Amino acid sequence: MRNATIRTLALAAGLAMTAGTAIAQDSTVTGAAGGAATGAILGGPVGAAVGGVAGAALGSTIDPPPAEVRQVVIDQQATSVAVEGEVAVGQPLPETVTLQPVPGYDTYTYAIVNERRVIVDPQTRVVVDVVN
Repeated sequence: MRNATIRTLALAAGLAMTAGTAIAQDSTVTGAAGGAATGAILGGPVGAAVGGVAGAALGSTIDPPPAEVRQVVIDQQATSVAVEGEVAVGQPLPETVTLQPVPGYDTYTYAIVNERRVIVDPQTRVVVDVVN
């Protein structure tokens, strides 16, 4: 019975991921489906429920910027700032890092931190993409 439940959940998660991709890659759906599939594999039905909720939360909060924004950031000149720890998507930058505006895109800022270009949400200071 347990194997049948896991197979059913895995099939449902796979179908949900396909639907998420078909609907313009909606990050909430994709995050929920991916989290549910991973949770089902690791923790069975309870893991699927927990993974789905966590995946939906993460998927809905961090959407990668358009390719045009990435290119503008690559073309900008700025000095790298050193900070302790690794720079990663979903992590806020310290207040000591000065955020630069992305020309033509008010909803994004950028910085070069530890020799890595990052695109940042100016409202929350959370890294939404690491360019290089």
